[in-house]
Order: sequence, then structure tokens, then C-alpha cells
Amino acid sequence: MAEGERHSPPDSSEDIPPATQNFIIPKKEIHTVPDMGKWKRSQAYADYIGFILTLNEGVKGKKLTFEYKVSEEAENLVATVVPTHLAAAVPEVAVYLKESVGNSTRIDYGTGHEAAFAAFLCCLCKIGVLRVDDQIAIVFKVFDRYLEVMRKLQKTYRMEPAGSQGVWGLDDFQFLPFIWGSSQLIDHPYLEPRHFVDEKAVNENHKDYMFLECILFITEMKTGPFAEHSNQLWNISAVPSWSKVNQGLIRMYKAECLEKFPVIQHFKFGSLLPIHPVTSC
Repeated sequence: MAEGERHSPPDSSEDIPPATQNFIIPKKEIHTVPDMGKWKRSQAYADYIGFILTLNEGVKGKKLTFEYKVSEEAENLVATVVPTHLAAAVPEVAVYLKESVGNSTRIDYGTGHEAAFAAFLCCLCKIGVLRVDDQIAIVFKVFDRYLEVMRKLQKTYRMEPAGSQGVWGLDDFQFLPFIWGSSQLIDHPYLEPRHFVDEKAVNENHKDYMFLECILFITEMKTGPFAEHSNQLWNISAVPSWSKVNQGLIRMYKAECLEKFPVIQHFKFGSLLPIHPVTSC
């Protein structure tokens, strides 16, 4: 985690809404570029980036095959989505899930859709369905499965990358697995950033590390020299340590995704991720 970036997890007990809370259908609030100021000052932004960084810390140094414990509440999620006493939250939370699989008209997908899925998970934490003990499972089990589904859709429907920066972007479709994947590799005994451009290293270790899974998928989808079709990643491979890679990717995510109007104009706000300014503790 970048220094000075520590946040309390958004699923602490004081954040769990009472059963009497008035849940609302999330809607767009960012209509013009000047509205971006509201987003960066909002409770939604604070909760969202806090959630991303909490998971980033939780998976540090762990493999995808790590033995994680899933709380009882997470089992309820699989069976019934949310417990009966929180049924009123379903329409609000479901909006983020619907927004997370791409646009059915344009047949495109990008980091904004990925952010919607992360927001969906964040909301489940805020209502107490997922808990802080589940943070490793959230990344390794739920989010990794989401990546598998989206990669299958990308291959099957040849989805267009939404808002891609082409060769100058990190990746056509995803960003978060690079952040969490680099955290996994911090202090690894022998894998260094320079190894992710080595085909043998990727093939031998991708099942354990999310970052290397991403690299393998890129090499399966693109042809030609890696330095040409993924120049940003090629440059990152020269960074001396995974901790520096991780810190740099967090800064890049804020600048290139969370602070870009074309991405955030589609984000929706409700009672769980509200647009109102963050309140000081």
C-alpha cells in the first residue's frame, strides 16, 4: 500500500446500515467535467478507494491458492444474495452488478465496468454480507472468478475496449488485478518485476499470481513483440521492486481511471455510495 494511503475498511460495524435505512436506486451525478470535484470529495470516493486499498493490503504476499476462511455471511450471499432482513438493499446493490459486465449496445467493456463490480463488492461489505475476514476470498475467489467470466466474454464476443488508450494504456480491459496482483508478489523470494515478461516464468507461476494471469491473457490475445503491444507494462517490468510497482499502479489508477470524466460519468450513486462530501471523523 502506498505510504499515507491506509484507510479503515468500509465494512466496519458502524458502517453497517440499519434495517430501517432508506435504500435508493443509484443514479448518475457526474454530468460535466466540473462535477468531478464532487466525486473526489464524496463519501463514495473515500469508501471506494478505501475498499480497494484494504483488499490490496489483505492479499499482500499471498498466492491465489491461499487457504482463506469465508465467513457465514458470505455463504448466505451465494445462497440468497443477501439475508432476508436486508432485502430492501437488493435493488440498490444490484445496479452495480448489472453495470459490471459491459455495455450490451456497444458490446464494449473497460475499467468503468470493472469499477462497478468492485463497487458491488464494496456495497456487500457495507451492508455486512461480506466482512473484513473475507477480504482475501473477495479477491481470490469472487473477483478472480469475475475475471474468468469477463475474459470468456471478451474472447467470445470480441468486446471492444471501452476508453482504451491503446498501446499507451496499461491494459485494454482491466486495472485492479494488476494492483492486487502486484501486492501478492511483494517480497517474493525469487519472482521480480523483470520476470513477468519472461514466458517461462509466466507459464510456471500464473496459477498462483493474479498479475501473471493478466500477462498470460494478454499474450494469448495479442500478437507481436510484448514491448510493442503492451509498452506501459514493458516499462513497468524495469521497476526494481514489486512494492514500487504496487505504489505506482495505485497512483496510476487514481489518475487514469478514478479522475477521468469519461470513466466516472457513468458511475452511479445511492445511499451506500453517496455523492455527498465525505464527513470528517
